[in-house]
Formats: sequence, structure tokens, C-alpha cells
Amino acid sequence: MSKNNFEKKFLKRIAKITAEFTKGFDFVSGLKKTVGIFGSTRAKEEGPYYQEARKLAKMLAEAGYAVITGGGGGIMEAGNRGALEGGGDSIGLNIKLRKWQKVNKYVKKSIGFDYLFVRKVMFSFAAPVYVFFPGGYGTLDEFFEMVMLAQTKEVHRPVLIINVGKEYWQPLFSWFEQEVLEKRKAISREDLKLFHLVNSAKEAFEIIMRK
Repeated sequence: MSKNNFEKKFLKRIAKITAEFTKGFDFVSGLKKTVGIFGSTRAKEEGPYYQEARKLAKMLAEAGYAVITGGGGGIMEAGNRGALEGGGDSIGLNIKLRKWQKVNKYVKKSIGFDYLFVRKVMFSFAAPVYVFFPGGYGTLDEFFEMVMLAQTKEVHRPVLIINVGKEYWQPLFSWFEQEVLEKRKAISREDLKLFHLVNSAKEAFEIIMRK
């Protein structure tokens, strides 16, 4: 590739990223009193975590919160579904690059992104509360992103991070304490207080209400 062609492609990409940031900030700047719900897109409707996410979103909506998810299936669908059932705003920040992710039918306000990193920045600005249900690489990536931002205080406001599902999350959190903290001294004891581990929608809701 010639230098001129590279520069043209580079400038085009920068312009596209800038436009996506602008569009994203315009969208999230109008959101008030929101809670982000994250989790596996593969979670089935009959599964316990789907039902707990749906239940939590319904309670939050009835308490006056808007629910924001990645807009896809599984736990995201459960969150948007519960928000609608509770009479609240059901919002999706979708990613357009992944062919297998479609906007679920319970999303009523949505925006699509081409870049995952732009989408993650929007999530960090969209809500002060983040609830993580069990999930795969995407969910873990989003969880670590929010924990890191909370640890370094790089978010624009205090955040509350809640993880639902002790059976799923406890092995990871035990590793944090035993390996990362005690053995490697890579984090502090205070860093373990950046998130709350609960087992039900009711427990998560109660923590949010005390915020």
C-alpha cells in the first residue's frame, strides 16, 4: 500500500470513529437514572439467570430506572424485556459487526455501533450502576473494563458494580484474592471492594436502592 493510500484510509477511519463517538455521546447524554445489565447472549429463556435478569429489570423499571443493555439476546433480552414489563425505558447499545447479534424485540430505544471500543466508552458514560450476570468473553471483557475504570477512577462518576451468580463468579473472585492479591500483590485489599457478589435479583436490587 502506498503512503497516500494509507493516509486516505487512516483519515477515513478517524472520521468514522469521530462520527460514531459524536453520535454515541448525543444518544447517552439524554439518559437519566439508568442501570446497565450484562450477560451471556446464549442464556435461554427458561434458564435461572435469564429469569433473574428479567426480574431485576422489572423491579428497577418499577422503581423509576431505565435499563440499558447491549441490545442482543440472552441476558440482554431478559433485561430489556423486564424493563418493558415494569413500564420503564428499555435501551440497547447494539454492535453491528457481529452477524449473530440482532436487536431483540424488547428494545425500544437503540443505537448501533461499528466499533466495540466506542460502544464500551458509551456504556461507561450511560450508567452509574452495572450488573453482571454469567457470560462469556464479552461479558468478562466488559466487567474487567468497568472494574479497571472504577479502580483508577477514570469514570466520570462513582460506579456500583454487582455480580449476580455466586456459583459462576466465586471461583474468579477467589482467584483475585488468593493469587492476584495475596500471592502476587498485584492489587490491594480495597480493590476487592469494587464489586458486590450476590445470588439473586432481590439482593442486587436492594444494593442498588441503598446507593
